[in-house]
Amino acid sequence: MNARRVDRIRALLEAAFEPEMLTIEDDSHKHAGHEGAKSGMGHFSVSIVSARFNGMRMLARHRAVYAALDDMMQTDIHALAIDAVASDEL
Repeated sequence: MNARRVDRIRALLEAAFEPEMLTIEDDSHKHAGHEGAKSGMGHFSVSIVSARFNGMRMLARHRAVYAALDDMMQTDIHALAIDAVASDEL
C-alpha cells in the first residue's frame, strides 16, 4: 500500500467535496504484473458521499472526482474505481 498516495487522494477529495463519508482503498497489489502497474502508477477504489453531488448524474459525479484528482491521474493513478453517492440519496 502506498500511504502517501492515499493521503494525497484523501486531501484532494476532502477539499473538493467536503464528504460525509470517504473510503479509499489501494488495490495496486491486486494488479501486480498488469501493464498499467509497470509504470509504477496505482489502482485505487474510492467510495464517497457528498452533498456536492446532489442533483448531479452519475457521469457528472465521476467527472468531478477525476477533475479533483487531475494531476494524480497523470502521475500516480492508473485506474480508479468510483462509487460517488449524493447525500440526498441516503
